Order: sequence, then C-alpha cells, then structure tokens
Amino acid sequence: MRAWSWLGLLVAPTVALAAQSTLYALVTPSCSQQARLEMHLAAAVALVIAAVFAVMAFAESSLRRGEPGSPDHDGAQAPVTRRFLADIAAAVAGLSCLVILAMWFALWMLGPCELF
Repeated sequence: MRAWSWLGLLVAPTVALAAQSTLYALVTPSCSQQARLEMHLAAAVALVIAAVFAVMAFAESSLRRGEPGSPDHDGAQAPVTRRFLADIAAAVAGLSCLVILAMWFALWMLGPCELF
C-alpha cells in the first residue's frame, strides 16, 4: 500500500491556513452583501478535505498495526517509523480539523461585519 501519511502531515495544516486566508478575504464582500453563504461553503469544503486526509492517515495507521514488523519484532525499524508517521499524521490532520471547526464556530456566532 502507498504511504498517504504525508497528506495528513503536510497538506491538512496547509488547508487550514488556506481556509483562514479565504475566510478573511471573504469578510468584506460578505459584509457588503450581508450574506455568509460563501464563507460557510469555504469552511465546509476545507473541513471535508482535512477530514478526508485525517481518515486516510488513520486508516494507514491502523493498517500498519497488523504488519509483521510490529514493535516487538527485533530489527524492523522501518515499519515502526512508518506507523509512527501515520499516527502523527492522523493527529496533525485531526488538529487541523479542530482549527477549521473553531474558525467556523466564530463564523456561526458572529455576523460578517463583526468579523473585521
């Protein structure tokens, strides 16, 4: 199986940062139109992308648990390292999802003109 951990490790935080930039850029048009739909769509798309990467990293992490080179096997450092990276990637992608949810929560609680 191909290693997809790098998506959760590198791309998910990048998606969270891109969501922050996009939401900030959409404040002025949303305030002038008094509409928040575009902002909600941007946050939802970013959350879905980060969640997919988190699930992929978690699936790879759980797949690596059944490998013959588990931690109690001597001399098998490569599978242990790959599993560790998959675990960290799942955690980083999950944290990115929480960051996006926190930004979206602020959008739900405040109006578009209050976000300035």
